[in-house]
Amino acid sequence: MKKNIVMKPNILFFLGFIFLLSNCTRDLSDEAKIATFPSNGDVYIDGFSAGLEYLPFGGSYLEAFSVDDQTAYAGESAMRFDVPNVGDPRGAFAGAIFPDYGARDLSGFDALTFWAKASKRGTINEIGFGQDFEENKYLVTLNNLELNTNWRQYTIAIPDPSKLTQESGLFWYSEGPEDGEGYTLWIDELKFEKTGTVGQPRPFIFEGTEATLQAFVDVVTPVSGLRQTVNLGSGQDQTIAVAPSYFEFTSSDPSVATVDELGNITGVSPGEAVITATLGGVEAAGSARVTVTNNFDGAPTPTQDPSDVISIFSDAYTNVPVDYYNGYWAPFQTTQGQNDINIGGDNIIAYTELNFVGIQFLEDAPTINASSMTHLHIDIQPREAVAPGDFLRIEVADVGPDNQFGTGDDSSGSITISGSSLTEGGWYSLDVPFSAISGLTGRSNLAQVIFVSDATISSIYVDNVYFYAD
Repeated sequence: MKKNIVMKPNILFFLGFIFLLSNCTRDLSDEAKIATFPSNGDVYIDGFSAGLEYLPFGGSYLEAFSVDDQTAYAGESAMRFDVPNVGDPRGAFAGAIFPDYGARDLSGFDALTFWAKASKRGTINEIGFGQDFEENKYLVTLNNLELNTNWRQYTIAIPDPSKLTQESGLFWYSEGPEDGEGYTLWIDELKFEKTGTVGQPRPFIFEGTEATLQAFVDVVTPVSGLRQTVNLGSGQDQTIAVAPSYFEFTSSDPSVATVDELGNITGVSPGEAVITATLGGVEAAGSARVTVTNNFDGAPTPTQDPSDVISIFSDAYTNVPVDYYNGYWAPFQTTQGQNDINIGGDNIIAYTELNFVGIQFLEDAPTINASSMTHLHIDIQPREAVAPGDFLRIEVADVGPDNQFGTGDDSSGSITISGSSLTEGGWYSLDVPFSAISGLTGRSNLAQVIFVSDATISSIYVDNVYFYAD
C-alpha cells in the first residue's frame, strides 16, 4: 500500500539572531550564545522528520514519490520512487529535493547513509544532498549509483562537515528509465550520521590537471572540475562532485586575478596568476595558470544585409525576442552561463560546465518562421584546449504548426563540429545550409537552438547566432 504525500510550497524562513540583555546597566553575558540550528540527522526513519518537504523537479513525474508501508528495510515503511517509462506523459523522469527550510546543523556528521533496493537492477543518475532550489551552496552529487534487487547500505561522504552548520538541502535524486523502461526503487533509514569510516580525502580542481586559462580584465571565469575522492568503510573509493563553497581558493597574485568563495576567477590587470585550492585543509590536486590580457579579439563582424537576417543574438543586428539563452534544464543539465558577458563593449554568451544548453524562443517569445532563410550562422570560441576526438553538436528544433513540443509534428536536426576544426581561443564560424541539417523537416516554427558537447568541451564563448538568406 502506498500513502500519498502532499507537496508543500517552497517557503523560505528568514531567521535572525536575538540577543537578550538582562538590564540596561549590564554588559552582554559571556555565556550568551548565538542561536544554533538543530543537529537532527534523521531524514526519513519510518516517515518524514520534522520540517522535511517534498519538492519535485520541473518536468519530472510529480507523484513519483510515495510512502510504502508494505516494503521496508527496517520499521514499518520506506520511501518509494516510481521511475516512469520513456514517453510517459506524466513526466520524463523521477526527481525531487527534500529540504528543511528551517535548516539544520550537520557539522557533527561525516556522511549521508541509507539502505536501498530496486525492482530490477538500475543506476540512479544523480543522488546527494545540498540541493535546496536556492543557493545550492554546499551541493554534493554522486553519479551512477548502482542498485540491485536486494537491500544494500549506501554512504555519500560529506566533503567538509564544518561547513554544514545551517543546511537546508537534506536529500535529492534524479533518475530516468533504464533501457527505456521505468522501475521502482526504495530508500529507507535515510539519515546523516558520524560513521567514523570516511578517510583519505583527495580533493581536486580542474579534474586534477594543470590547466591553462586565458582571461580578460573584469571578466569572470569559473573554476571547473571540482571533485573529491574519499575512502569509505567498505574499503572502496568514492568520488563525488563538490560545490565550490567547500573549497578555499587562492590566487598567487590577486593584483592580476582574484578568486572568490564561489570559485569565480576575475581578471584584474594584465599578467599571470596561478589558482590553487584546499578542502578541509587538504591541498587539492590541480591548478590553473591564468593569463589575463586587455586585448580580446571579438568574433568576425557579420556582413549579411540586415534585411536578409533573423538574429537570435548579435550586436550587429536587431535581435528577435528570446525566452532565454540558458534554460538551466534540471536536473541533467550542468551548463552554467548565458548572455551576461561584455568585453570591451562586445556582448557575448559564455557557457561553462557545458554538457548541453538551449536557447529558446517559444513561450514568451513567438516561434521563428525561417522558411525564407537558407543558412544558420554561429560564431564559437573554445575557452580550453580541444582534443581531436572532442566535438560540439548544434541542434535546431521546430515545434510545428501547433507551437508545442511532443505533439507529433515536431522535427529537429543537428550538425557536428569536430574537435579538429576547433582551437582554444580561436573563433570558428559555422555557416551551414538548412539542407545540411539532417532531420529538420520544417523551419516555419523554429523554437530552439541547442549546444551539446557531452562535456568533451566544457567552456565556450558564443556570438552572432542568426539565420540568413543567401
